[in-house]
Amino acid sequence: MSALIIFGLLLVLMLTGMPISISLGLTVLIFLFTMTQVPIESVALKLFTGIEKFEIMAIPFFILAGNFLTHGGVARRMIHFATAMVGHWHGGLGLGGVLACALFAAVSGSSPATVVAIGAILLPALVKQGFPKNFGAGVITTSGALGILIPPSIVMVMYSVSTNTSVGALFMAGVMPGLLLAAFLGFTTWYRAKKFNYPRMPRASWKARLIAFKDAIWGLLLIVVVMGGIYSGMFTPTEAAAMSAVYAFIVAVFVYQDLRLKDVPRVLLNSANMSAMLLYIITNAVLFSFLLTHENIPQTMADYMIGTGVGAIGFLIMANILMLVAGNFMEPSSIVLILAPILFPIAVQLGIDPVHFGIVMVVNMEVGMCHPPVGLNLYVASGITRMGITELTVAVWPWLFSMLVFLVLVTYWPGLSLWLPRTMGML
Repeated sequence: MSALIIFGLLLVLMLTGMPISISLGLTVLIFLFTMTQVPIESVALKLFTGIEKFEIMAIPFFILAGNFLTHGGVARRMIHFATAMVGHWHGGLGLGGVLACALFAAVSGSSPATVVAIGAILLPALVKQGFPKNFGAGVITTSGALGILIPPSIVMVMYSVSTNTSVGALFMAGVMPGLLLAAFLGFTTWYRAKKFNYPRMPRASWKARLIAFKDAIWGLLLIVVVMGGIYSGMFTPTEAAAMSAVYAFIVAVFVYQDLRLKDVPRVLLNSANMSAMLLYIITNAVLFSFLLTHENIPQTMADYMIGTGVGAIGFLIMANILMLVAGNFMEPSSIVLILAPILFPIAVQLGIDPVHFGIVMVVNMEVGMCHPPVGLNLYVASGITRMGITELTVAVWPWLFSMLVFLVLVTYWPGLSLWLPRTMGML
C-alpha cells in the first residue's frame, strides 16, 4: 500500500510538469509528514549525509573536463584523426564521426557533451560533402550516446553512489561493451552508406595519418591519464576526474591555445550550473531512496519477485522493459537514481552481478537518450541540425535498432562486461 501511495504521488507531481528533482523531494516530504512519525531532523540529516560521498566529487570534475575539451579544439582534432584512419571506407566521414564520438566519449563522460562537440563540427562537413542531413543526424545522435558507456561516465558514478558498487570496476566493465557498441554503430553507418552509395574520402597516406595523430595526441593522452591511472592503482576514479579537469585546462589553454584565459570563468560557471543541477537531483533521489528503504519497499518487492519464481532471465526482461519505458519520460540521471535502489536488491538476490547490472542499466539509458519524447541527445542534435524531433526520430531508427540488438547481447552475455574487471582483479 505504501508503495502505491509513494509512486502515485510521484506520478501525479511529475504529470503537473514539475521537475523530477522537486517531484522526488515533495513526494518524500508529503509522505513522511502525513503518514509516518519520522522526525524532521532525520530528513535534514539525510539531505547532508546523502551526498557526503567521495565518489560524488567525480561528477563536477568530469563535467568541467568535458567543458574544457568541448571549447578547447580537442574535438576538431579527434575528428581529423578519425577521418584520416577510416575516411576511405563507405560513408567515410560518417564512420569518422562514430570513431571520433568513441574517442571523445573516453575523455568527456557525458553524452550531450559528445553530441555537441562532435556534431557541431561534423554535421556541416557531412552536408557539404553530399551526405543527406538525416544520415549525419542519425550517426551523431546515436554515437554521442557512447559518452555514458565508454568510461569515464557520469551515469556510472551515479549508479555507484546509489548502490555502493565500485566505480573503478564499473569503468573497466564499460570498456569492452563500449567498443562493441561503437562497432555496431559503425557497421550500421558503413552498411547504409554502401547501400545508398554515399561519398567516400580519398585514402589518407600514412604520413597524413601520423600528422593527424600528432595533432590529436594531447587530447588522446587524457584517455591514458584517466584509465591508466585507475588501471595502475595510481589514483581513484575521483582523483582521476580531478586530474582530467586540470589536464584538460592545460591542454585547452596552453597547448592548443583554442581557449583564452578570459573565457575560462565562463566555462567554470557553465560547469558549476550543470553540476549544481545534477547534485540537486542526486540529493532528492537520495531522500527518495531513504523513504523506500524506511518503508522496506525494495526488500518486499524482492521477496515477492523471488516468490513468484521469476528467474534472472525473466527479471532482466522486465527490468529492461521498465527502464526503456522510463526513458520515455525521464533523463538518465533520474532513472538511475530512482530505479537502481529498487531493482538492485532484486538483481543481487537473483545472483546477477552488481557490475553487470550497472552496465545493463547504462545501455538502457543510452537507448533512452536517442528516442522521444525526452531523449536528451535528440534535443541537442535538434539544436545543431535545425531538424524537428519527429524528423530526427525517423533519422535515428536504423542505429537505434542496432542499439536494441546490442542491449539484448549485453544483458544476456555477462562475460562481455565482466571479463576486463575480472582480469584486472577488481571483482
